[in-house]
Order: sequence, then C-alpha cells, then structure tokens
Amino acid sequence: MPLRKNQLEANKLQKRLRRNVGKAVADYNMIEEGDRVMVCLSGGKDSYAMLDILMNLQKNAPVNFELVAVNLDQKQPGFPEHVLPAYLDTLDLEYHILEKDTYSIVTSKIPDGKTYCSLCSRLRRGTLYGFAEQIGCTKVALGHHRDDIVETLFLNMFYQGKLKAMPPKLLSDDKKNMLIRPLAYCRESDLIALAELKQFPIIPCNLCGSQEGLQRNVVKEMLVGWERQFPGRIDTIFGAIKNVSPSQLADTDLFNFTGLQLDREPVAECDNLEVESHIRAINIS
Repeated sequence: MPLRKNQLEANKLQKRLRRNVGKAVADYNMIEEGDRVMVCLSGGKDSYAMLDILMNLQKNAPVNFELVAVNLDQKQPGFPEHVLPAYLDTLDLEYHILEKDTYSIVTSKIPDGKTYCSLCSRLRRGTLYGFAEQIGCTKVALGHHRDDIVETLFLNMFYQGKLKAMPPKLLSDDKKNMLIRPLAYCRESDLIALAELKQFPIIPCNLCGSQEGLQRNVVKEMLVGWERQFPGRIDTIFGAIKNVSPSQLADTDLFNFTGLQLDREPVAECDNLEVESHIRAINIS
C-alpha cells in the first residue's frame, strides 16, 4: 500500500508540474510552431526539471518545436565536467557544452564580501544569447520558478527601490533574443520533490551559491516564514504580480495623473424651501 500511495503522489506531482508549465507556456505564448528552444542547463534542480517537463510536453504539444540543451561551463574550480554530458547522453536530445572562464572575471572584478550574482548573470546571459543566435534558436528558456519571481520582486523593492520582478517572457534589449521562463507558475517545493523523484545528478554552485548572507537568502527566509505562518501567501503575492493597477500606484510613466479631470453634471441650484426641507429631513433622521 505505501508503494502504491507513493506512486500516486508522484503521478500527481508530475501532472501538476506539466499542467503549470503548459498553462504558463499558453498564457504568454512562450513556444510557437517551428520554435527551436535553447534550454539552459546549470546542473541545478530547476533546469533539470525544466528540461524534463518540456520534453514530456513536446510529445503531445499542439505545435511542433525543437529542444536543444546548452550548458555553460564557467570554469569554476572543482566543477564536475563529466556529469552533465553523461546525463544528456541518456536522452534523445541535441546538446552543447560551452566553455568560458567567467569565474575568473567575476572573482577578479567583485571585491571580497560583495555578491557575485549580478555580474555573473550578465556574463552568462551574454554568452548564452550569442550562442542561441549562432545555432538558430528562437527562444532561450531559463529555469526561474514562481518563488524566484516573488523573491526578485522584494529584492527590487527593498534594495533597488523599484517595483519589478522577472517577467515570464522577455525580449532582449537588442531585440535579437526572446527569453522565456516556463517554470513561472511552478512552486520550488514541487521542483525539489521532482528532483528527488527523478534523482537528477545535481551539481552545486560553487560561485554565488557558496556565499553567505546573500540578500536573496534574506528575502527567501522572510517569505518562508510568511508561508509557514500564512499558507498560500506566496501564491497571493504572485497573483498580485499578474494583477497590477497602475492608477493605484504612483508611477507617472504608467498612468497619466496630471491629465485627470472631473466629469460630472453641474449641480442644480436649490431654492430656499428645498434647502430647508433637506435640513429638516436630516435633523429628523
């Protein structure tokens, strides 16, 4: 009986993740007929899950599209270069391993005690964008999930003074690449469970993942505490990201506050008798 129960739970988990990814793809028109999607693999649970789910969706999708797995080996000390190729060799899938020593650049440019994430992300993104063009990929898929998006919202509010998060779909500034986040509707807890179920060969990050006291970790701990005290709060916050009312904020670029005008009929003048009757009615009530 326990084995049967575990199998049922595993089936529910996989169906829920496929449904969430399918809905995100449909809501934002992430993948279209003939797309060649570059799935960026870091060796972490999220990117493994993204590839696994997209490969499953590909079998029954209403449109035809290709998947190409790409890993950027950033030459971090101790990085197990054999792990991803060994895993990808078991799949019927085109894949590429890029090599670029961004590790040395990041560690030489960022002072001790400062976080590597921003520069590391920019260097990695630039390399992947260029390679996507080179191999003819029309979409670049990253493994950010719902919790990442909510955390980024608070990071930007607390530390940058900006109300923005991670969009599920983004056109690059030069308009040469389209970035998509198919896991936008997926909970991190579900992705952790899937990684355990599938036994993905996880490769820990020895760059930003090794730093203590990151701002993102502080925000994550805050959100975990909220979710523990008020279950469903992260879902509610994510729902707010999708339900924005510019007129209820204060950004003059999003809403024309200066152009607001009254639109009402002129008030008819009341004679003295009407005024007195109104006053008497108020006093009586």
